[in-house]
Formats: sequence, C-alpha cells, structure tokens
Amino acid sequence: MSRNGCLLCAPLVAESVDEMLSQMRVAKKNGADVVELRVDYIQGFAPEMDLPRLIRGRVLPVIVTYRPKWEGGNFEGDEVFRVKALRKAISLGADFVDVELQVAAEFLECSTPERKDSSSRVVVSNHNYKMTPSLGEIGSLIARIQSIGADVVKIVTTAEKVTDVARVFHAVVHSQVSGNQVPTIALVMGPKGLISRLLAPKFGGFLTFGALGVGQESAPGQPTLLQLTQMYRVDRMDRDTKVFGIVGNPVGHSKGPIIHNAAFQEIGYNAVYVPYLVDDMREFLEVYSGSDFSGFSVTIPFKEDALRCCDEVDPIAQAIGAVNTIIRRDGKLIGYNTDCEAAISAIEDALRESRHPPEKSLAGRLFVVIGAGGAGKALAFGAKQKGARVVIANRNFERAKVLAKSVGAEAIPLEQLDSFQPESGMVLANTTSVGMHPNVQDTPICKDVLKAYSLVFDAVYTPRVTRLLREAEEAGAIAVSGLEMFIRQAIGQFEIFTGQQAPKGLMREIITQNA
Repeated sequence: MSRNGCLLCAPLVAESVDEMLSQMRVAKKNGADVVELRVDYIQGFAPEMDLPRLIRGRVLPVIVTYRPKWEGGNFEGDEVFRVKALRKAISLGADFVDVELQVAAEFLECSTPERKDSSSRVVVSNHNYKMTPSLGEIGSLIARIQSIGADVVKIVTTAEKVTDVARVFHAVVHSQVSGNQVPTIALVMGPKGLISRLLAPKFGGFLTFGALGVGQESAPGQPTLLQLTQMYRVDRMDRDTKVFGIVGNPVGHSKGPIIHNAAFQEIGYNAVYVPYLVDDMREFLEVYSGSDFSGFSVTIPFKEDALRCCDEVDPIAQAIGAVNTIIRRDGKLIGYNTDCEAAISAIEDALRESRHPPEKSLAGRLFVVIGAGGAGKALAFGAKQKGARVVIANRNFERAKVLAKSVGAEAIPLEQLDSFQPESGMVLANTTSVGMHPNVQDTPICKDVLKAYSLVFDAVYTPRVTRLLREAEEAGAIAVSGLEMFIRQAIGQFEIFTGQQAPKGLMREIITQNA
C-alpha cells in the first residue's frame, strides 16, 4: 500500500486463466497493490470453473470486471449470464466486483444474498468514451452513483483537451471536502488525460491504473506500472507534492519527466514532473492556475505564446522574445529562457574541443539559424551576443525577416538554403522539428551543402543522432546533438523550479542512458 492511500492497480488483459495468474505474479513483483481481472478478455471464459481458480489463486487483492461491449468491453452475450458470473465472484470472496452504472441498481438488489455473506465491495462505474462533461454534470454523476449504494465510485471520461482533466480533479476534491466517505476513482482517457492517472494520488483518488507493459493497456492513455512506480513515484506522492511539467504539442517524446523526476528524488524535493499535451497555452495556464501547479517547461510551439502569458519576464527572455520556463511565484507567472545559454555554451564548448583552427569561438563566424520560432530566437539572440554574423532561414519568410530585424541579422527564404554557401567555416543550427521521431528520414538541408559548415547543431534530440547530424559528420563537420542543449537547459530549469543546486552529474547520466 502506498503511503498516500491511493491503490496502484494493474489491469490484466490475458486471454487465458493461466496467463492471467502468471501476470498477477508479475504485477505484484512490479509494485501493484491490486489487480483488475478483465475476464471479458479470456477466450471461452467459463465462470464456474475459471473464477474459483482466479480468486482462490490470487496473490493480490482483485477487482473482477466483466465489461460488456456497450460499456467498452469485450463481452457480447446474455446479460443474465454476465450478471450471474459477477454474483459468483462475490460469493467466492472477490475483493471488488465492478458493475456498470446502467445496471448497478438492479445488480445491487439481486445480489443482496451474496453480499450479505461476503466482504466484497462493489465498484459502480461509468465510462464516457466521447468527452468530459461539465463540472456540474460530473458532480451529479458522482452523487448518483453514491446514492444507489456503491462501495466505490468510478467515473472515466475522455479528454478532448488537457483542461478537461481539471474538472475531474475538482469534482473529486469537492466530493471529499463535502463529507462524502465513498472512495472515488476518477480518470480521463486519452493522451491529454494522462495527468489524471499520474496525479490521482495527489487529488485523493482511490485508485489509478498502470498496465503491465506497452500494448497491455485496458484503456487509452494508460501508463505502465513501471512508469508510475519508477518515473513518477506515485506511491510517494501526497497532497503537498508540487506539480511541474512540460507543456507542448507534441510532448510524448520529451525526456523531461525522466530527468526531472529523478533529480527531485535525488535531492529529496517533494515534486513531480508530468507531460501536458496542450492546444491553447493561455487557456491551459488560466485553468491550471492553482498553487499546486508550481512551474512549467515550455516547448514547441508555445515558447512565444508563453512570453505573452507571463506576468513578469526575465530581461534575457524578453530580449529573445521567447520563454521556455515558467515559475509560479507569489501568485504571478514569471518567465525565463534557459535555451539560449544551453545551446550557445554547447556549441562553443564543441568548438573549443575540436581541432578546427584557428577560431574557437563564435565571434566573427557566420551563424545560420533554421527556424524562427522560440528556439530559433534563442539561438539567433545568443549567437549575435557572442559576436557572430547571423542569418535566419525559415519556411515563412516574413517571420524570418521579423526575427532578423529584431536581432540585427539577415533573412533568407528556406528554399535558398541549399544554395547558400558564401564562405566556409560556418555554423548551422536547426531549431525546427524536422527530423524528429517518427520522421527520422527528414532533413532541413541538402547533404552536399554541409561541406561549407564547420559545425552543425540540431535542436532535435529524438533521435539523438538525426539524419542532419549523421550527414554533417560525413561531410566533415562537428556534430552537436540537441541532447546536449536539452541537458543544459533542463539543469537551468531545475534550479529555477527548486531554488536549489541541480544534481548535474545524475541528470547528465540519466539522459545519456536514455538517449
């Protein structure tokens, strides 16, 4: 049992009883407190024979779930047969039995004899596979489930936006403070609902689900058991845990949760770092405005939006025109930029360590930036500050011209980049997402042109060696991975978030191992 009272449940979706019993042992080894037996996945499920084996052979408490098609499960058949199986589970002493709200009142009434002589608790569940209702509707739904006599309330909705999850958090907390003692499971499906699963312990959820492995999920957006226990440490989370996270779109590739959560643990800081898949930056910050949400890393495409959303902005970030770090301080959002120093220091260090004479700094070099977004602004500003001559190439030429004017640079259309080689020894910095996983065969520039560059930097770090960097090395240039920029900017962010010195060695080691 975790210290916060939130159970960690592994859904078992095996197709045979033997496999499900085997999975149960794995779940226990990996830190689960309880398992959900999704018997609707078992091929040829025979309740009279299979339920005694599963329940009596359990090594963890079990939730028996026989989910019908009409509620998102696999069972297609006679409803009387299904209800009889769930009543059998109660008579055998299953720790929990899950029944759908649509049939719960009738089920609770007809199963009174079995429940009278059993310690089984009935979970009454409702799944919405289309959307997340309003706060009022969620509250009414919880009250309705409580009123019919549920031992545990379970509501599952679907996130159309990450802000939908806030309503579910609010409803659960309100249910608790209003004096209701019925435990509540409240989760939101889909990638934008992931935080509902990660932060369930903080907001008083009775249980959260973690799949045994990728491909063994019982619902969309479910993290794995090991992610919950090892990366997010949900068993150590409590109401005082500060929440930080990465805001972006896409965001699933980010290694932020790996590096920051390990660093929090290393220094004993009560915080968690989660991914937010966001559509609208301003709306997101307005909804997640409470003190629990302490700070944010900002990635593509929101670094410029973030600057406009902050109450105060650090002078360097203001000059760059982009924010990649936000901290909540005294009720205000303060914006910073750690990209600039991270990228420029990585490039200059690589030049110093190279054998390329005679210049070992950016001063006087021609520095070509691909992209005019937040990262492009940071690189252009940083290079200019170091004395480089800067050229901006961007698909949207008007944006390139605006950025060039703001930093005292030259702008060229992106399509001219393949013929742009006025001198040798140039530095190239790609700040776009071209070449990012899964489009690993893409590159922003022709290989032949790379011969004019002495160093090529790629802000993309998934994969660690992009096609651009591989071809740059083949052309004889120094290749600097975006991973190096990521490590350095993450260290800067961590120190802003915590006000403490970052465990730099650990953070570098973790990212290197997970590259």
